[in-house]
Amino acid sequence: MAEDLTITTGNKTEQYQSLLPQIKGLMEGETDTIANLANVAAALKEQFGWLWVGFYIVRSAENKQEELIVGPFQGPVACTRIRKGKGVCGTSWAEAKTVIVPDVEQFPGHIACSSLSRSEIVVPVIRNNKVVAVLDVDSAELNQFDTTDQQYLEEIVNLIPF
Repeated sequence: MAEDLTITTGNKTEQYQSLLPQIKGLMEGETDTIANLANVAAALKEQFGWLWVGFYIVRSAENKQEELIVGPFQGPVACTRIRKGKGVCGTSWAEAKTVIVPDVEQFPGHIACSSLSRSEIVVPVIRNNKVVAVLDVDSAELNQFDTTDQQYLEEIVNLIPF
């Protein structure tokens, strides 16, 4: 297991390429999902300095309906529960695809967990053809995320043993 994270400068691709083996090292030999989610969120937050990085996990609620429940994250306090199809996270879950939002104010039904969030990317974690969680990343900058983030964040969530 890696003990330290090396923060890399350079373009976005170079930063992700440096971070990927470090994330693999953080998870090497660790079978606990929550521990791995926590370290992935921390590594991404440290490398990129985004406003909020974390996971929402699909869980059954008291009424037997599934919903997203906040999991390990780094950043300001978060919304605790999100229903399927609601907001960016719920939309990513419902559609089982990555959603990139250049300006959260323009996203119909955006859930404002933090007024500082300006753009967002949500990547579903899919196992056995079912969304089991989503990785949610918010930035205080407009247009922060693009297909490069999508490519590497999808690769990162696929590394997480679930």
